[in-house]
Amino acid sequence: MRALLLATTVLAGLAVPEIAIAQDTTAPEAAAETQEYEGLSEIVVTAQRREESLQRAAVAVTAVTGDDLTKSGITEAANLGRLVPSLVVQPTGGTTSFFLRGVGTNSQNSFAENAVAFNFNGIYVGRPTAPAGVFYDLERVEVVKGPQGTLYGRNATGGAINVLPKKPVLGTFSGEGLFEYGNYDSKKASLALNIPLGDTVALRVAGQIVDRDGYISDGYDDDKGEAFRASLLIEPSDMWSMTLVADYYNQRGKGAGAVLLPEGRYAVPALEDRVSISDPRAQASIRQLASGISAPPFCGGFGNFVNSGCVALAGTDGFLDNEFIGVSATVVGDMGFGTLTVIPAYRKSDVNLLTYLPGFAGTINDKAEQMSLEVRLASNEDQRLRYVLGAFYFGEDQITENFFRQGNISTTRFTPRLSTESIAAFGQLTFDIADSLRLVAGGRYTREDKSQFTSVAAGGLPGPVQPPLSAPFTGDLSFEKFTWKAGVEWDAGPASLVYANVATGFKSGGFFVAQPPNNTFAPEELTAYTVGAKNRFFDNKLQLNIEAFYWDYRDQQITFVGGVPTAGGIFAQGSTTVNAGKSRIYGAEFEAKFAPSSNDLFSVNVQYLNGKYNSLQTANFSPTGAPVTTGCTTVGSRLANPGVNGARFFDIDCSGRPTVNSPKWAVNLGYERTFELTGDLNLIFGARGNIESGRFLNSNYRPEERQGSFAMADAFATLESLGGWSITGFINNITDEVVLARAGTRPILDFPVGTLRPPRTYGVRVGFNF
Repeated sequence: MRALLLATTVLAGLAVPEIAIAQDTTAPEAAAETQEYEGLSEIVVTAQRREESLQRAAVAVTAVTGDDLTKSGITEAANLGRLVPSLVVQPTGGTTSFFLRGVGTNSQNSFAENAVAFNFNGIYVGRPTAPAGVFYDLERVEVVKGPQGTLYGRNATGGAINVLPKKPVLGTFSGEGLFEYGNYDSKKASLALNIPLGDTVALRVAGQIVDRDGYISDGYDDDKGEAFRASLLIEPSDMWSMTLVADYYNQRGKGAGAVLLPEGRYAVPALEDRVSISDPRAQASIRQLASGISAPPFCGGFGNFVNSGCVALAGTDGFLDNEFIGVSATVVGDMGFGTLTVIPAYRKSDVNLLTYLPGFAGTINDKAEQMSLEVRLASNEDQRLRYVLGAFYFGEDQITENFFRQGNISTTRFTPRLSTESIAAFGQLTFDIADSLRLVAGGRYTREDKSQFTSVAAGGLPGPVQPPLSAPFTGDLSFEKFTWKAGVEWDAGPASLVYANVATGFKSGGFFVAQPPNNTFAPEELTAYTVGAKNRFFDNKLQLNIEAFYWDYRDQQITFVGGVPTAGGIFAQGSTTVNAGKSRIYGAEFEAKFAPSSNDLFSVNVQYLNGKYNSLQTANFSPTGAPVTTGCTTVGSRLANPGVNGARFFDIDCSGRPTVNSPKWAVNLGYERTFELTGDLNLIFGARGNIESGRFLNSNYRPEERQGSFAMADAFATLESLGGWSITGFINNITDEVVLARAGTRPILDFPVGTLRPPRTYGVRVGFNF
């Protein structure tokens, strides 16, 4: 850690003389050349709620432009991690879980909320099911790392992801389109038009259609959907403007699928064959395993868990039928002394899906409506004391039904009616001590109220398999928290920034599916210590950024398969969330870009991450009483329902284990070369590489549920005309690496299942613009 801090300081110290030399010794010929080629382009970001150069933003943020997303063929959140080494994205049966530098949440049902805030068009999106259908016609995606407890809204413990669509442009009629065809019968098409409606109004309409077969057998891991977005800009004067945005996405297909993971008790299909758990080949393996496991008499006795129907096999009938709608307005006014921004928004998600991702059937119907309002006042930049002040409101209502069916031995149904209301006031100040030295301080007060009205039914032999729902029970929770940030920024040179800060964040507590009173968990908190430097050298051709960080993570919310109390005090198997973890995470991230000419661009991003749970204890549940497979220490067990059945709790201690989804090393490499064929025609070659060390994918630390180290590579070649058309041939995951995106344990039979990242894909992409 000390070495990393020292390296940052030395790098900053070297920046000033280096830039001075580069500027003072420029010959006239070199100066003329510099005028023609100005080096690396600037990316403007809004990570700190104001527009600023990425290189002048004193936060850890990775910005991916819309062009980079197009070149990578990314149309869904699950693939975003290919371009951001600190980000791990997990599909979880209709939801999406984000992990940034080892901080995140496994979203498993309708109670779940992410610990990394997802924002679309400046609007916080509450549901883990909803980060879908927005990855087209984008200006950029910003991934802000570390707790954002001051300027952002709810649940930004690990950071924030900002997806920013392209905006209408006044006075310009233009358009752009993209058509793609690839293996797995992949068909993608997107189109955007910018239409001027007089001198003060402009309309931008954009749409996308995606239709791709599944990556695994039986058609799972497909991608099908239609999306549409309309943006209307009204700018009657230089003093104020309003942008109205409406978006719609219809998500279809079979959804994410699962495969059997190899383990010692039985033979499974090879992972490289991508055999679905619903495939007859996989089901034969499961039957083989079950034939050697003792079942209770009501399940047919030894070897008959599957034959009796007590354990049901995965089906081929999984589906997604989801709709997402959003409407928002962004009003910006020049108040003379500052800029006022008002953003009211409404979003609705209607989720209907059947998934076998955990190894058994799960039906989720989730209707959620959210309303939000953010008001910000930002001072002018030409003053010694600058500020951003604001208020935030978020309200969400959910009506859901979740039905999980492992077979006749265990079914769980619950129908929560959830309501959340969150209000916050925030502010951040920047004060110039000198022309090159600034102090930053900010804070945010949040109050959040949650309520539930829920009925549950936990069934299974020897009792009723599908008992009626219980009488509804209610619950109310309230949380208050003040989070803050303090830091210093120093302009070490004309193109060098050094910064250090301490920031805090928190994720609110909530409910999980169980009879009260033991059905709640408390908020989690994180304090981050950061020091970094951003630099440009050699007339803007070389960029070197480095950041070192230490995170103290307390009361971490851990979700696992545990025992939940049902009506009558009987414990049954269910998804349980507890404040079980305390961890520390430290590391460093290094980024370099080098553009020796306008035709060459080299890039490298290296992250070192060292995370460890100082304290992590859970009580795993076995409905049959059989031991729970874990990579941790089992310190004891006890009957869960004495005199009723043989179910047992197993106390598991995972203290000292590495944080989940935390590869110690992650490296991204890239190179692009442009060949000028004619005055109107260019040929562009590009290649990207992604190298990661091993990591565990959940907090049970089962050896089979660990992804080992791997390397993946992509490449493309584009023939581009200055007249506005392009043809691209691409290939992703060239070596067809088999990499796990998610892993978990199928209860009862206790075998591991996983979800895979995409295999080798290739195709042709045709684009145009005018």
